[in-house]
Formats: sequence, structure tokens, C-alpha cells
Amino acid sequence: MIKDLLHQKILILDGAMGTMLQRYKFTEDDFRGERFKDWEHPLQGNNDLLSLTQPEAIAEVHRKYFAAGADIVETNTFSGTTIAMADYHMEDLVYELNYESARIAKEVAKDFTTKEPHKPRFVAGSIGPTNKTASMSPDVNDPGFRAVSFDELRIAYKQQVEALLDGGADILLVETIFDTLNAKAALFAIEEVKEERTIDVPIMVSGTITDASGRTLSGQTAEAFLISVSHIPILSVGFNCALGAKQLVPHLEVISTKSNHAISAHPNAGLPNAFGEYDESPEQMAAQIKEYVEKGLINIVGGCCGTTPEHITAIANVVADYPPRTLFVDS
Repeated sequence: MIKDLLHQKILILDGAMGTMLQRYKFTEDDFRGERFKDWEHPLQGNNDLLSLTQPEAIAEVHRKYFAAGADIVETNTFSGTTIAMADYHMEDLVYELNYESARIAKEVAKDFTTKEPHKPRFVAGSIGPTNKTASMSPDVNDPGFRAVSFDELRIAYKQQVEALLDGGADILLVETIFDTLNAKAALFAIEEVKEERTIDVPIMVSGTITDASGRTLSGQTAEAFLISVSHIPILSVGFNCALGAKQLVPHLEVISTKSNHAISAHPNAGLPNAFGEYDESPEQMAAQIKEYVEKGLINIVGGCCGTTPEHITAIANVVADYPPRTLFVDS
């Protein structure tokens, strides 16, 4: 169904989960809840855990984004691998975290689809980059060292993918890719699960350009990144995070002209200020995204760091009058 919709309109992705959760001002006790009140390690900042300890807040964020105009919301699972959860000594909770996050989002999506059957809502299982990199050394004095192997990443991602699908995710979104080798491990794991379960699931792939050089952290240009992931049958390819909407334009132009996949973008609300906060208003961001649709660059658009339901409403209103980028073949 989602492939058909991509030919009909520009689909709206949600905005930032973390930005919304900051509004709740959750304390250490809130993160712990009753279940983890005696956990031996600090838990504040583990946003994925809130799917277990503050599930209503997670559901409320999803509801706000759907009400704002989103067609797709992302699960609260950006750090939902054993590799990332090791920071909190919660590796054993990974399946439950992903399953519950997907289930919560799916329940909200079903409610909205039931009320507005003309506008079906979807859940994208968010698969983040982890906090380790497979193609670069974290030690400048030992460039050959790797903190994680491809196989370790593949196994971790596979566990996450299985749980997201079991919980009801409609799409899998491999996002904020700064090291394409990590992404390849995730995509390999997805293909394994698809083969084992004899299923097909739409895959979105979204890299991140880290600075004005126009390259990912592991050194690839936009075109090189596109080529690196194009062997996998994906629904869309695009960019998110790191840059604001305006700075993403040239990179979207590159992949839009060289790909038959749908093109996605969910940029930050501008560049961070001196305090690490994002200042661009919904109106400012939407005005910049108007360039995307005037140039026919995108099929899916939303927001990343600093964006809110207000940003998503403004973006949705701007793109509503424009057709999606032409797809010459089914992705």
C-alpha cells in the first residue's frame, strides 16, 4: 500500500522523539519507574526505556505527530540494540524494548487509521547507527583497531529487526547512518529475517552528512553513499540529522537525479546554537523545505533534531500542494 501512496502524494514523516520527551522533564526516578527502581546503574537519558516505564508518554508523542499530519511515525528505538544498550547494562531487555515500542506506535496508528481510513497511518521501526563504528578506529593511535565487528553488528541488528516486526512495524528505517558499513550490517540482517520469515518489508535508508564537506563521517559523498546501499531492494533513500533543511538541498539533488528509489529527507530544525539547541521555527523550516518540492526532489519528508508537531504541521501544509517526485519504476 505504501508503495502506491508514494506515487500519489508526498508522505509525511514525524519529527523528533527526543525533543518531545525533553518537555516532560523526566527525572531519574521517572526513567526507572517501579520496575527498575533498584537498577544498579544510572538510567536517565535512556529514552528507549521510556517505552516500558512511561508508555503513555510515548503513545502521546505518536498521537501528537499523527494529529499534526504525519503519515508515518518512528518507533522509540533509536538505541535499541544490545551494542547501544550496553551503556545501561540492559542488553537483555532489547527484544522487549523494541517489541513494546513498535506495539505502542502500532496501536496509535491503528486508532488514527480507523478514524480516518482515507489517510492510513504507518509505523517505521527506527534502527539507529549504534554508538560504535565498524569502518573506523576510535583510537587515533591505533588506526587498525575496531570497537565492533560486522558480525557483531549483524547479530545485534537482527535481534532488533525481529522484535520490531513482531511488535507491528510496517516499515524498517535504517537511519542517521554515519558509517555505511554499520548500515550494511543492518541491511544484511534485514534480508536474513525477510528470507527466514518469507516476508517482504519496505526498507527506508537514511544517511547523515556530517558537515560542510558534504560527506558522511566515514568519508563518503552523497553519490557514493547511494551506490553503497543500492544493491538492496529498498523503498527509499535519503538524509536526516546533522544539517538543517537548506544545507541538505545539494545532497538531495545528487541522489534524486541518480536514483529510482523514493527520496526521503528529515533534517534538523537548523544548525545547533551554542547551547546545542535548535532555533528554527516551524515557519522558517517549512519555507526552506518548499525548495525541495519546488524542485521535485522528495517523496517523504519530516523532521529530526529540534522538530516538533508544530514543525510537522507547517511542513505538511507546505508540501500538500505539490506532487511527489516522479518515480519511474517501483522501488
